[in-house]
Amino acid sequence: MRTTVRIRDDLLMQAKKRAADEGRTLTALVEDGLMLVLATAATKSRERIVLPVSKAVGGTLPGIDLNSSSDLEEIMNAS
Repeated sequence: MRTTVRIRDDLLMQAKKRAADEGRTLTALVEDGLMLVLATAATKSRERIVLPVSKAVGGTLPGIDLNSSSDLEEIMNAS
């Protein structure tokens, strides 16, 4: 498939030189690069994040309705 992409001039020159040095086409070099990036992104695993669990008791203060955004805004602005 043919497509058009915008590549920095210096990067394109480096890619053309690398392809020529390896005796292959620019297309082959770009395809290999894309496959490498896509394979790496798919297998990259992130470190599991453990969120702390509060041990506090008591809940909200009396008179605070968590379902009322206007009440919450009023309480936050009162401080």
